Amino acid sequence: MAQFDETFDWVVVGSGAGSMASALLMRQAGKSVLILEKADVVGGTTCKSGGVMWIPNNRFIAEDGESDSVEAAVTYLDALQNLDGNPAPGSTPEKRRAYATQASKMIDFLIDNGIELQRGHHYWPDYYDEMPGGFKTTRTVVAKPFNLKELGPWRKKLRKGFVEVNATLSEGMQLGHMRTNPNAKKTLAKIALRTIGDKLRGRQYTTAGACLQGRLLKAALEAGVDIRTEAPVREIILDDAGKAVGVVAEPGGKAIRVGANLGILVNAGGFAHNQAMRDKYIPGSQSKWSQTPKEDTGDMHIELERLGGVLAQMDQMVGFQMTEAPGWEKEYVMPGMQSVTAKPHAILVDQTGERYMNEGGSYELFCENMLKRDREVGAIPSWAIMDQQYAEKYQVAGKWIDKKIPKAWEGTGYLHKADTLEELAQSIGVPADKLKATVERWNTFARAGKDEDFHRGEREYDKCGYVGDPFSEAKSIGTIEKAPFYSVSCVPGDVSTYGGVVTDEHSRVLRADGSVIEGLYATGVTTASPMGNVYPGAGASVGPSMTFGWLAAKHAAGLDNQIA
Repeated sequence: MAQFDETFDWVVVGSGAGSMASALLMRQAGKSVLILEKADVVGGTTCKSGGVMWIPNNRFIAEDGESDSVEAAVTYLDALQNLDGNPAPGSTPEKRRAYATQASKMIDFLIDNGIELQRGHHYWPDYYDEMPGGFKTTRTVVAKPFNLKELGPWRKKLRKGFVEVNATLSEGMQLGHMRTNPNAKKTLAKIALRTIGDKLRGRQYTTAGACLQGRLLKAALEAGVDIRTEAPVREIILDDAGKAVGVVAEPGGKAIRVGANLGILVNAGGFAHNQAMRDKYIPGSQSKWSQTPKEDTGDMHIELERLGGVLAQMDQMVGFQMTEAPGWEKEYVMPGMQSVTAKPHAILVDQTGERYMNEGGSYELFCENMLKRDREVGAIPSWAIMDQQYAEKYQVAGKWIDKKIPKAWEGTGYLHKADTLEELAQSIGVPADKLKATVERWNTFARAGKDEDFHRGEREYDKCGYVGDPFSEAKSIGTIEKAPFYSVSCVPGDVSTYGGVVTDEHSRVLRADGSVIEGLYATGVTTASPMGNVYPGAGASVGPSMTFGWLAAKHAAGLDNQIA
């Protein structure tokens, strides 16, 4: 038997939301828990995300008088498996049903343990809402804004969020439509008054992913979870029978051996900042375009494969189309493009001047389409094409461009502006005749209100506030005909990679022959997504990470039949 410096019942690698959910269940069961985090702060990629969870049949849907069911969710997830056409070993019927059944129970467990959650914005549909079982309002759940002061000294150990104010994501969405939403200024005033009040009361609020992680961290600390930062795990220890029994970690650069009586959960993120792995599995993508923390280097992917785990769906990433606006490298959150190219009076073209996809819809599919197109014709970067109608209503990279070029952009060549489409084409280096024909075809569709090529605007999601403009009559489709014309580049960024080790419905790591590596569990983007090769809706990373982390703890503690 291996000799250990310390022993806990449950050892968790990584401190994302799935780790916290598992830890809370283990502590409720009276088990000791150690979370080992590689970075100097807690929270992983979840903190930098929207913190949204895709949770079918959750309690908030019923509270709002709407109807959902496990069967509808299973039908939807099953239908999505036929869209991609490629095998997805990480998604099995058993895992999809486990998720549809257990995700809402995981949410109930968190609420019962004091985690304040609420329904996501009501107009946040599934990304393929037209498919059987698809939902046209929202299945999303988010945390309520959180006062960081409640963490005491630990607030400095929580990774910074991208929205450090007392506001919800739905309020933020409304502010993005300042010139078309008549209530946006009222919303801004409410947030401003709230902020002043919080400052006077000594409160420090955060929202989105950081507020979810903040609430989970507070609950974990109060439950007695041992959390250690700057403690990378270098090795998972197997005994002579092939069972995972401990880890080798290096807190402060000193190696220690930690035993795990019940098991080890690996929730260590993806490989977004390992360019060699990206080149191997997702050629054409770049680490510099990733929103993930710099520690996201795939260490545990490599370790789990060494132990006999099978990596799958490694060509997948959770896309985040972005634009390299001047100074973007210094931004905590890179300027996105989903809310640009899907708006009325805007389209996306490749380097030949042609449209090649629905600019609305799933960001995962958007970036996947861009990478595929680039292998046929140049499409990285692609070009957003807009006109003055767009500029008068919406921003580009967080800036208004209708009156003048933002000072930081002057002389950089980033924003292309021209009086004619021909001149714009010359400026961005695409064939003028092709670009003009593409825009003319789009205008024909816009006037008819139907995109005959890619069906943009037919899904509810295409028209929602995070993509199109529900406050505009056009919503998703509008002509591009009023000079001057504008263009900026668009590249396939990401908020995470989406492939990893294959697990079963209990989150146990599987070998190539389908056998289980006893004592070894994994969740989150360390695993091949249980959603398959398609992203079903907002929160399809965080929701599964938390649910399967929770299910791993249930199984390891022998609570499968004791906790509903």
